[in-house]
Amino acid sequence: MTSIDVDGGAPSLDPPERDFRTVQASPEFQELRNRLRRFIFPMAALFLVWYLTYLLLGAYAHEFMSTEVFGRINVALLLGLGQFLSTFVITGLYVRFANRELDPRAAALRTELEGGAA
Repeated sequence: MTSIDVDGGAPSLDPPERDFRTVQASPEFQELRNRLRRFIFPMAALFLVWYLTYLLLGAYAHEFMSTEVFGRINVALLLGLGQFLSTFVITGLYVRFANRELDPRAAALRTELEGGAA
């Protein structure tokens, strides 16, 4: 956010915006971003590979996907349910990771930025 000097001078940055930029450039913030990226990118890549494998098997491996495992339950149904299960597992892993690694660091940065005021 910018403000205009009473004298009609050039706009200047409000103190909170300067503080945000300082925190953004700090090593603590960079470490927070790096930790988030080290979790998000591999997990997203893993899930996309898993999902694309499922799609390709469904498109090109009809016999394999229609193999009955027990009763009328086939491989395709089990892998499809596995997609839902893996989504819930990844979500749980992220919540645990965020609670342990990200939230404490973000709270420390917020406290530093707000100057101890809640």
